[in-house]
Amino acid sequence: MATDTAAMTRVNHEKLIRFVSRSFEKLGVPASDAEIAANVLVASDLRGVDTHGVIRFNPHAWYVKWLTEGAMTAKPNIRIVTENASTALLDADNGMGMVAGHRAMEIAIKKAKESGVGIVTVRNSRHYGMSAYYSMLALPHDMIGIAMTNASRQVVPTFGRDARFGTNPICFAVPAQDERPFVLDMATNTAAAGKLELAVRLGKAIPTGWALNEKAEPTTDPKVAQQARRLLPLGGSRESGSHKGYGLGILVEILCGVLTGTVTALNANQEPRGHLFGAIDPSAFRPAAEFKADMDRLIRELKSTPPVEGESRVYVAGEIEFETAEERAERGIPLHSSVLKGLREVSEQVGVPYDLE
Repeated sequence: MATDTAAMTRVNHEKLIRFVSRSFEKLGVPASDAEIAANVLVASDLRGVDTHGVIRFNPHAWYVKWLTEGAMTAKPNIRIVTENASTALLDADNGMGMVAGHRAMEIAIKKAKESGVGIVTVRNSRHYGMSAYYSMLALPHDMIGIAMTNASRQVVPTFGRDARFGTNPICFAVPAQDERPFVLDMATNTAAAGKLELAVRLGKAIPTGWALNEKAEPTTDPKVAQQARRLLPLGGSRESGSHKGYGLGILVEILCGVLTGTVTALNANQEPRGHLFGAIDPSAFRPAAEFKADMDRLIRELKSTPPVEGESRVYVAGEIEFETAEERAERGIPLHSSVLKGLREVSEQVGVPYDLE
């Protein structure tokens, strides 16, 4: 999606982390939790996943609004409900999903070191931001990381008129030796809901196949799509395989919702949410060095594919995001004027100096 570059300002990512972290603290979040949440949001912007970054950090919606209104617990008592050698269920106490997710992934990694595989689910949580953040926590341990979450109802089943489940993203992060890791982070509908918000801010139309209007007809107007809350499963139509996206979305709902007892698809309030995090130690199956060497070979084979006319290269999952992160870490994160306006409003509300421009 094209962006309005004239309305963009480059912001240093470290300054942005400090500003968001201090603002969370002013909203009553403990310092360590505030730092985690800020890192999750800014990591999303660094990787170019602008729909899940600080675009959501403003007084009118999401985290700031929830904390201000008391709709989300600032100092949650995150506790283990059930646990064995390789699994656990956490209760997030209606706290930020970023904090519960970070803790759950740490537990999953620890269990994988001991048992080869660790699976940790979370119930009674809130929005956790970018899925890739949690999966990628496993990479420094030479492990495969998994993260997924259910979400509020705004996706219609194939052949359906009304929304019955969420965008329900899923992410796998897989280490390699010399190549960049393979990181597949995807919503199970055609386009994440945040892309509608981004299109509205940029004044852009959305492609056909993303969403329906309130009459269950295709629309390219992001405002109409936001109001209707009828996004299409991955594939868009039955002819293009939407039944597969529909099935994947419900599978995530089962693993994150039914398995944890937090089924947003059956909850009229659309909150709280459930998550699943996993870590797999390849060395439990074969020598880690051999595994990573084969990952290198696989990635190189894919990237060596001749591109079609009009394209310069073939990518693997996560490659564009890694390159974007490197460029933005050096030059700054481009933020739209409307996003900066929201950050200034947070500054005024909580009393943290605004020093981003």
